[in-house]
Parts: sequence; C-alpha cells; structure tokens
Amino acid sequence: MAEKKATGGARGGIATPVTPSADLAAIVGAGPLPRSEIVSKMWDHIKKNNLQNPANKREILADDKLKKVFGGDKATMFELNKHIAKHVTK
Repeated sequence: MAEKKATGGARGGIATPVTPSADLAAIVGAGPLPRSEIVSKMWDHIKKNNLQNPANKREILADDKLKKVFGGDKATMFELNKHIAKHVTK
C-alpha cells in the first residue's frame, strides 16, 4: 500500500495557517501561522523562560503570558495542542 503524505492543501492540517488570539499572539506573533510553527514558537518561549518543571519535564509552569492561554498555572506537554486549539481561528 502506498504511503500518504500530509499536506497543507484543501484538507487542512498542521500546515494550514491559522490566526492566533490576542493572548496567544503575545507569545507567537500576530500574523497567520501554521499550527506546527505555533507549537515551535510556544516551545521556544517555554525553553527561553525556563518554564518546564525541573522535577517533571512533561509539566509546563505558566508565566503570565501562558496563564492566559492555559487558563491556569500549569499544563502538561500533552495538553499543549488542546490549549492552542482554543486560541486559533482558521
């Protein structure tokens, strides 16, 4: 069976640009971005500001900007996409 490759075409996906909310734009910038780039910029912010819990690297401790996106003081790396989805429009 032939392997299918994900594309950002009419089907959507992580390569299709989305517009971040004002809260998310404070971290990733205001222009339309693919979801993959938003995730990358979120991780850049997390690492630059040393926001991973040293005792549990899967947990992200929110600073003031991330609290607005997460809706709380912390989130796991596995919840990141769920929180991003609430802050983007197509």
